[in-house]
Amino acid sequence: MKIIVTGSQGQLGKEILKQLDISRYDITAVGKSELNIAVLDDVVSMFRAIKPDVVINCAAYTNVDACETDFDTAFKVNAIGPRNLAIASGEVNAKIVHISTDYVFDGKGVLKDGSIRPYVEYDIAHPETAYGKTKLEGENFVKLFNNRHFIIRTAWLYGEGKNFVRTMLELSQKNGVYLKVVNDQRGTPTSTEELAGMIRYLIDTDNYGLFHGTCEGQCTWYEFTREIFRIKGITTEVIPCTTQEYPRPAPRPAYSVLENYMLKLTSNYMFRDWREALEIYLRKLS
Repeated sequence: MKIIVTGSQGQLGKEILKQLDISRYDITAVGKSELNIAVLDDVVSMFRAIKPDVVINCAAYTNVDACETDFDTAFKVNAIGPRNLAIASGEVNAKIVHISTDYVFDGKGVLKDGSIRPYVEYDIAHPETAYGKTKLEGENFVKLFNNRHFIIRTAWLYGEGKNFVRTMLELSQKNGVYLKVVNDQRGTPTSTEELAGMIRYLIDTDNYGLFHGTCEGQCTWYEFTREIFRIKGITTEVIPCTTQEYPRPAPRPAYSVLENYMLKLTSNYMFRDWREALEIYLRKLS
């Protein structure tokens, strides 16, 4: 099986390359220096030459704040890029895996029976940021141009590279005594190891469609940080604060918990609880 992995130098791309068995797969890993996914002719040319069976798109413009001031670049990478990959993969009859985000929702959750429930795949997307809007268009283009698609929305991703977990560990060494962390944003931390496992599972199936892919459970950034420090035995005090204390150009979702509804109904694949996945990650990081 021939596989092209775009965005191969990102956190998820690196993990996918680590997990794919090179004795089973013929892998072409490309970053933005090898392929500009926003240029259709370049994408089509590469796909015609390689004739992949599967394309895994991990490329994205993920700087949420920068997307607000550089919408054109965000749209090229997050929307036109996936469109081009879908067109080219459809032409060579390849499956496409496209990674999307919780930011396609408004971040308020869904009210049911007086309480908020996690988002499921059939809930109406309503992005409130430039990042979310461009990622939603990317989803729409992939659906439009390649029926053999797996679109996976994930959230709070961490792996090999710059991420929240590593930042908190670094700050605990610099600040020592205490850290203030936001306690009014709720989601599900998801390791790239868990998400890559889902992707590896899906590409061997014809179970196409839109999926949510996050670890089980939920927490706030404050609770996430406390668990990181508990596992690592770090004594730095974690103090809860509000989003308003740290204003950002792009609004952050207050509630972005995703339910892996489609995955549970159509497969036997299960994500680990976020605490267990975090412990595995930190153990390997050590």
